[in-house]
Amino acid sequence: MKILIVEDEPKTGDYLRQGLREAGYTVDLATHGLDGLHLGLEGDHDLAILDVMLPGMDGWTLLKTLRAKGRHMPVLFLTARDEVADRVKGLELGADDYLVKPFSFAELLARVRTILRRGRPGNEPTTLAAADLELDLLRRRVTRAGKRIDLTAKEFALLELLMRRSGEVLPRSLIASQVWDMNFDSDTNVIEVAMRRLRAKVDDGFEPRLLHTVRGMGYVLEVQEGA
Repeated sequence: MKILIVEDEPKTGDYLRQGLREAGYTVDLATHGLDGLHLGLEGDHDLAILDVMLPGMDGWTLLKTLRAKGRHMPVLFLTARDEVADRVKGLELGADDYLVKPFSFAELLARVRTILRRGRPGNEPTTLAAADLELDLLRRRVTRAGKRIDLTAKEFALLELLMRRSGEVLPRSLIASQVWDMNFDSDTNVIEVAMRRLRAKVDDGFEPRLLHTVRGMGYVLEVQEGA
């Protein structure tokens, strides 16, 4: 699942991004209200975490603009403003929750999971499936043929990306930017190593094989003809 953070305090933003990535989420971070609006309109996020006091556009205006433009992802306000009137205003504008700084990351993560568990407008599926492979987005669990498969956070994010775009050949550059938030470096084998480990867990001992390498192009998850 993909989360948008709009937070102008660098340490807080980096702390949130790192913690949520380690929990298995894909994260976009903006430090300016207008940048957050652009990401919110262009991206397909499952949740937005917004500060109130932002340069360029405050969090309340950002939320109102997103809603007016038809973006209805859940929103968690994260701010130092703890007056009751501020919390009421945020909730009346359509926020789903409100957490006051300083905060415990464990509490924030629990609230994120609770919000995501409620589901998104339109009853978007909370599981992805291919053949007998199933990925539970909310419980962060993977099973194949009913057998539980334990994945690291990066392996889960990689598999989620492949399953969301099943049948599409994904180049290494896209995988690097989406899963590792880095530009692809041809001298590194981090993607190959991750794919090898993921295959060992998801494909070894199962039929049909789902993870395939397309030479010179990238990787694809699909049930191939004749399998």
